[in-house]
Amino acid sequence: MAYLVKLMPRAQRDLEDLFETIHATDSQTALHWFRALERSILSLEKLPQRCPVTPESSSLRHLLYGKRPHVYRIIYRVRERAKEVEILHIRHGARDRFREPDLGAL
Repeated sequence: MAYLVKLMPRAQRDLEDLFETIHATDSQTALHWFRALERSILSLEKLPQRCPVTPESSSLRHLLYGKRPHVYRIIYRVRERAKEVEILHIRHGARDRFREPDLGAL
C-alpha cells in the first residue's frame, strides 16, 4: 500500500527558498535538478522505511539527494497507522546536525 507524502509548512518553505536560491526560473539545468528533487521526495510513497534514521532522532529518517558537495537531506517522519510520510525539513547536508531544541520545532 502506498503512503501519502505530505509536505509540512516548514518543508514547503524550504522548497520555495531552494527554488529561488538556485534560480530555477532562469536555468533549465536548475529546474531539471529541482524537479528531480521533487520526484525523489514523492518516491517516499513507496518503501519510506528504506532510508536511514537520522543521527539526531530515531523517530526521524532522512533521504539524501544530490552529489557532493551539493547533497541535501530530506528529513521526514513515517506515520505507520495513517500510512503517511510527513516531510518536515529540507536542508543542505553540510549544515550542522539538529540540536535537541530544533527537533521540537519540527
